[in-house]
Amino acid sequence: MKVSIIGTGYLGAVHAACMAELGHEVLGVDIDDAKIAALAEGKAPFYEPGLTDILVSNTKAGRLHFSTSLTEAARFAEMHFICVGTPQIPNSLSADLSSIETVIDELAPDLIRDCLVVGKSTVPVGTAQRLRTRLSSLTQANIRVGLAWNPEFLREGFAVQDTLRPDRLVVGVTSAEADAALRTAYAPLLEIGTPYIATDLATAELAKVAANAFLATKVSFINAMADVCEAAGADVVTLSDTLGLDKRIGRHFLYAGIGFGGGCLPKDIRAFAARAIELGVAGSARFLHEVDEINNARRWHAVNLSRDLIGGSFMDRNVAILGAAFKPNTDDVRESPALAVAAAIRSEGAVVRVHDPRAIDNARLEKPELEYCDDLDKVCEGVDVVLHLTEWSEYRNLDPAHLRSVVRGARLLDGRNVLPLARWRAAGWTVRSMGAAPA
Repeated sequence: MKVSIIGTGYLGAVHAACMAELGHEVLGVDIDDAKIAALAEGKAPFYEPGLTDILVSNTKAGRLHFSTSLTEAARFAEMHFICVGTPQIPNSLSADLSSIETVIDELAPDLIRDCLVVGKSTVPVGTAQRLRTRLSSLTQANIRVGLAWNPEFLREGFAVQDTLRPDRLVVGVTSAEADAALRTAYAPLLEIGTPYIATDLATAELAKVAANAFLATKVSFINAMADVCEAAGADVVTLSDTLGLDKRIGRHFLYAGIGFGGGCLPKDIRAFAARAIELGVAGSARFLHEVDEINNARRWHAVNLSRDLIGGSFMDRNVAILGAAFKPNTDDVRESPALAVAAAIRSEGAVVRVHDPRAIDNARLEKPELEYCDDLDKVCEGVDVVLHLTEWSEYRNLDPAHLRSVVRGARLLDGRNVLPLARWRAAGWTVRSMGAAPA
């Protein structure tokens, strides 16, 4: 098929490359000239394992092209995927849908053939039906255009894998023709047994936001249990392992620490809560406010634990931060808990140096007031406390005996509960973790 991918940010760039990998002829469209030029040369605009390889192979094969023209996309494709962002509106809980609306407004009048427009962006329930009406009103009378919703379920760091071997495909459709077109587009995935759920527009929209709400709730639940464990002298890691053995619960996302971040979970649960208010069911989503508050409180708890480790004040202290990305295997620093902790500590008078294997450039743009180092020894040199805040594999394999010879004070806060703390203690470190009483 000939498909266009409108918006080549994180979701769109991955989707464009993967649709070409599935054998389609793909045109990726964005208003950012520099991004389009880079993608056309096979250069990913962000770090995502495996993406560069399929960008290069499919551009060379002639299946993947890029443009800044929506008009070109309208004339090229029989299926148009909308992958633009839906960020949180400043000073509001609601999602900003202006980019999606702009795409509809500019694409529809230029359509010259019957086609299907497919939304992949995360939106409040009810958006698709409204856009369907808008699309129909702006399209030429002799053109038949359908609208479907096909939410993404990508994990940063595993996005290529999640696109080419997804655990499910969900499509919201209003006609048998739309369903058939999407089955054709995803035929290679259906052939390998990927579950395919065809439903109405509203259920498809909810499939994404409900999944994110559940995952966020699971993280905040175990972080709430971490607070109880610290107060009671229990250990949240063992508790998580125990709960995870219950097949009704499972171990995934039961990792206590400084909480979740990124460009999806925080803004999506807020937009979901805002939409629930609009629908008159605010009480049913009230728990999401608690989920959000617990998550944000974990950052301050990490600051407090670190301050206690060094005697009650950050003034004139040196602090090393291991990790800037909101999670490992990405350079994404949106809503990064690690950077929030680093900035809060600096505001209390500390000199803060930050290391990250991939995200330093983005972190520097986000928090230019912090110091950044590419070298682990340099970031830890002469510091009074080390905070482990993003669980990169590089940090799990650190030699605590060596680092003790570099730091001024051998104190460690494990904000992700994944380091071998017995080994650190044996090397002479004073260690705190989030969810256990001091040893």
